[in-house]
Amino acid sequence: MRQYEVTFIVDPVLSDEEIKATLETYKDMLKNEGCEIVHIDEMGLRQLAYPIKRRNSGVYYCIEFKLDALAFIDKLELSLRRDERVMRFLTVSLDKYGVKYNEDKRNGLIGKKKKEEDKKEDGETKSSRPAKAKKATDEKEVLKKVVAAKETLAAVSDDSASAEQEEE
Repeated sequence: MRQYEVTFIVDPVLSDEEIKATLETYKDMLKNEGCEIVHIDEMGLRQLAYPIKRRNSGVYYCIEFKLDALAFIDKLELSLRRDERVMRFLTVSLDKYGVKYNEDKRNGLIGKKKKEEDKKEDGETKSSRPAKAKKATDEKEVLKKVVAAKETLAAVSDDSASAEQEEE
């Protein structure tokens, strides 16, 4: 069985029931053809990169499924093209790396950091430590420069005071 992924954008002007009905239509179509649905990702309302049919946003859905017959893909795409509720779609055949990536993403191994690893006992995060260390070294350098400037100023003022005494 080959694994596929179809992502489609539904018109956001439709009611919630019509949007859900669109998803159910294609989910039922896949089940009727004997496809095994692996995962359905409801990504929700998102901004579009460019306007499509005078819309700046759309409701995204991604259905991952397994299928034997390639002829059904053409039937599915024809149905998506004819459906006025669907603004755009993309069907992709997944290779072994795509399947592994999607599986890891669903299991939380990709895209989300684990909170236990990021937190230290005192509540300090790993990402903030380098910034704090750099800030501390910067402060030390500034303090050294200030002390050196004060010493130079004191030496100059001592020299000018001794020069004034010699003139008197």
